[in-house]
Amino acid sequence: MATDNERYDLGVAALAAITGGTGTAVVESLKDIAPDLAEWIVSFSYGDVMSRPGLDLRSRQFATVAALTAMGTAAPQLKVHINGALNVGCRPSEIVEVILQMAVYAGFPSAINALNIAREVFKERGVLIGS
Repeated sequence: MATDNERYDLGVAALAAITGGTGTAVVESLKDIAPDLAEWIVSFSYGDVMSRPGLDLRSRQFATVAALTAMGTAAPQLKVHINGALNVGCRPSEIVEVILQMAVYAGFPSAINALNIAREVFKERGVLIGS
């Protein structure tokens, strides 16, 4: 079992690999009001879960994009994780396919909203949707 420091260090590394600076900015923005939540995001979400060996980061990002799309209430987090999916090698066309599949399970409004967020991310990054 990893120590709290090891979990945090694993989390910092995973957070950086997936989200680059955007995830770190989110964590930092919480430290003044909810430092425990900031620590939980790093240690638990990224140190314990995202760092597990059972799935690669691409697969984890596909699952995260699908879940956030299905929730339909987490637009800022979805934007971070669409960027994260691109950062770990997911192709834009694959991200779009994951979102399209969520129309079946989460409804068309959730899928449409997620596609609009994906379009925004792709545009900001100069990424071609067909790639």
